[in-house]
Amino acid sequence: MTNNYSIPKEFLFAVIDAAIKYDNRNDIAIIYSKNPCVAAGVFTKNVVKSPSVVYDMERIKYPIAYGIVVNSGNANTCTGQQGMDDVITMSETVKTGLKISDGEVFVSSTGVIGVPMPMERIIPAIKRGIDKIGEYTLMDAAKAIMTTDTFPKIHSKTFIIEGKTVTISGITKGSGMISPNMATTLSFIITDAEIEKSALDNALRQSIEQSFNKITVDGDMSTNDTVLILANGACGNTVIKSDTLEYDVFKQALDEITMSLSQMIVKDGEGATKTICIELNGAATKSDAERLARKVADSMLVRTAVYGNDPNWGRIMCALGGAGVAFSPYKVDIFIGKVQIVADGLGTKMDAEASKALDVKDVNLRIDLREGVYNAKVFTCDLTEGYIKINAHYTT
Repeated sequence: MTNNYSIPKEFLFAVIDAAIKYDNRNDIAIIYSKNPCVAAGVFTKNVVKSPSVVYDMERIKYPIAYGIVVNSGNANTCTGQQGMDDVITMSETVKTGLKISDGEVFVSSTGVIGVPMPMERIIPAIKRGIDKIGEYTLMDAAKAIMTTDTFPKIHSKTFIIEGKTVTISGITKGSGMISPNMATTLSFIITDAEIEKSALDNALRQSIEQSFNKITVDGDMSTNDTVLILANGACGNTVIKSDTLEYDVFKQALDEITMSLSQMIVKDGEGATKTICIELNGAATKSDAERLARKVADSMLVRTAVYGNDPNWGRIMCALGGAGVAFSPYKVDIFIGKVQIVADGLGTKMDAEASKALDVKDVNLRIDLREGVYNAKVFTCDLTEGYIKINAHYTT
């Protein structure tokens, strides 16, 4: 988390307390651009989707957008037709209040599944927020969308295109129900760059693939996963198109934002005390490398061993072997930090040194199959008693 961030031009914010799940905390955020925006989004691949995701997936096709309204404390998932009606009402309330007639306002929700939205509190709260739009900050919005997060997650990047100062800023929430098959729970990125909608969509999808798609906390994919980016062109640059130098500069900055936000999620994994980078080298194919790295990252046995500083490399070998990928166990080398714990599939008897290498906040597990030239990285966190305590009582 950083307290030093910049706000893209012409974006305004509001946060409100609607007592959706908890009293006396802001749980609705409104992000609004005074200028019309182009928008792009990436959404959960879970078959069970929140009505807010279904709504946004359709409305992201529209050419113009102006903002996002987000609530925490209630996922509005498995709530039937009423859930979709509530999404539409939330969007229309913002549009009416801000006098938006020619563009879309997206809706996102996060929290408990299967509970009807308390619209009798949400709609009056949204109206209060509209009256106070511009009185709050992006950091306030980052705090309002938190659920089990222990800190707000925000990152900003300012850079130059054609002599114009461009800013990209993003917020995210997420510490549980994180699986690498889209993104995180909710993430919202805003920029004052002028960019074609197709170019923005390409940039976001490419950036997500190397950041949010490379993290896992518990292997469970949320029903509400959403990443949205709005670009309002307020900085005054010439429109950015794909396959140009300006696009490359923009994409590099966006990559920094998405990587930073996704790493914060891993660091804030529910109950986590350490982050873990699984680095898989020497696979026969790219898909093999991805599959093997994710299998190790999702292993509860590997992650509990990391928590306990236990260099139980047999758990890593077991996870690799269960990934459904053909390789020779007798070529495998495994390193914990700089300590080689396995050579040619056999232990090196460096357990004491490896245990010390695990006693750090950022753990690196490097695996070399020596089967080919393809590599992959997946980021996760250790698994502790804290994860169980948080999730055993989540709805109570």
